[in-house]
Amino acid sequence: MEQKIRRDRSMGDNLRRLRKSRHISQEKLCAELQRRGCDIGRTTYAKYEAGELNIRASVLIEFRKIYGCPYDDFFHRLDPDENEH
Repeated sequence: MEQKIRRDRSMGDNLRRLRKSRHISQEKLCAELQRRGCDIGRTTYAKYEAGELNIRASVLIEFRKIYGCPYDDFFHRLDPDENEH
């Protein structure tokens, strides 16, 4: 029986968009996360943006605080059934 592996939806593009819109490098973002108690290195963060690694809720909470945005911004366009208005 042939089995297809579906790739999980990723917040990577949204993370990249948010970071770049604030003109923050991956290195500076990781330094800020570490200052806030999240031990995230640049390599790990790059995997978040590439969709290769899932993000822990505690890290997502810190992203929201850093960016000052609603959680919806992290999930933008991840639901294919979501209607665009």
